[in-house]
Parts: sequence; C-alpha cells; structure tokens
Amino acid sequence: MKSTFLKITLMSFITIGAFSCKNTEKEAETTVEEAAQATEMATEYSVDAAASQINWEGAKPTGKHHGTIDLASGTIHLNEGKVEAGSFTFNMNSINVEDLTGEDKANLEAHLKGTVEGKEGDFFNATEYPTAKFEMTGIENNMVKGNLTIKDKTNPIEFPATVSIEGDKMTLKSETFEIDRTKWDVNYGSKSVFPSLGDKFINDTIKLNVLLVATKA
Repeated sequence: MKSTFLKITLMSFITIGAFSCKNTEKEAETTVEEAAQATEMATEYSVDAAASQINWEGAKPTGKHHGTIDLASGTIHLNEGKVEAGSFTFNMNSINVEDLTGEDKANLEAHLKGTVEGKEGDFFNATEYPTAKFEMTGIENNMVKGNLTIKDKTNPIEFPATVSIEGDKMTLKSETFEIDRTKWDVNYGSKSVFPSLGDKFINDTIKLNVLLVATKA
C-alpha cells in the first residue's frame, strides 16, 4: 500500500514537472522583445502604402484561398544602407480574396473581416480591431525579426527578406513564411483548438509574403 502511494506521488511530481517545463518552453518561444530604436544618424523612410502589399494564403484539406491586405502606414529607419528600426500597420478591413468572384468572394471576405452577424470573432474581427501592427526588433543575416500584433495579441515572428535601395526609394521584399494564426486567437476551424472537427478543418498556418516600399522622408 505504501509502495503504491509512493508511486502515485512520484508520478504526480513527474507530471507536474513536465507540465511546468512545457509551459516554460512555450513562454520562451513567445518572448516579446523591445522594438528596435533608431539612432540619430539614421534616415527615415515613409512607407508608400499604395505600392506596398501583404499577400496571404490559407488552406484546408479540400482546397485553399489567397489574397491581399493593404498597408495603412509605416516608417523605416536606415543607417548607411542598413535597417535599424521600423514599424508598419496594415488595414484589416482591406482583406481581399483573389481566387473567388461574385457572392462567394463577398461572403468569404465578410467572414474573414468579421462583418457577418454572430461570426465577428471567427477570424480577424476587423470592426473591433481595424488594424494590425508589426514592429521590428532587429535584422540578422537577412532575417527580419519583430513583434506582430493582431486582435491586441502580440507575438514574435521572423522571416527572411532582402532590402534594396535605389535613389530615395527603399524596398523590403520577404520570402514566403508562415505564422500560426491560433497564437492571435484566430481559432475558427482549427483542429488543434477543436479536435472533434475531423477532416473539416482549416490549417492553423497562414502563408504570408511582404512587399514594403518606402521613400526618404
């Protein structure tokens, strides 16, 4: 009897310890760093919202959809051709679906934006959260690092990108990268959040591609 009690107690401690380790690892993965600050020597570039764009792609077992999101504003600070700091916001009410037309296009865009009554929180709820924001924390070996805020949730992300300068114009172009939407409480159709969905789920990952064009202020 005493031996059984000791085994149960030991297993409880192991379980609690493992759970604590997982929590610690999760917290370490989602540590949000301070946004990078530009030096006095840096030159400010203003984002050209009309020339900039974010491309997105979402998928599920039966297919996928893709589209764009417009940037609203932003600034980038360069020092001797190197990015020191930067941030930009994008307009969540501009979510556009490119692979559908007519009523199908309008319905999916409304669902993604959260303008369908009773389904406002399924995806991005753009009425309550009209903008999202990205703040750079640094660039290392062409890897852009920063904090992405969607629906008032902030998580660190990173993606490979190239920066080019031509006259007074600067272009930052990323490679395609992925984010896990559930980290920003975009949970609709997520099998990791709702395990009973079977094969009627939407992938947690969203593919993104960023084109950022800015001109010297």
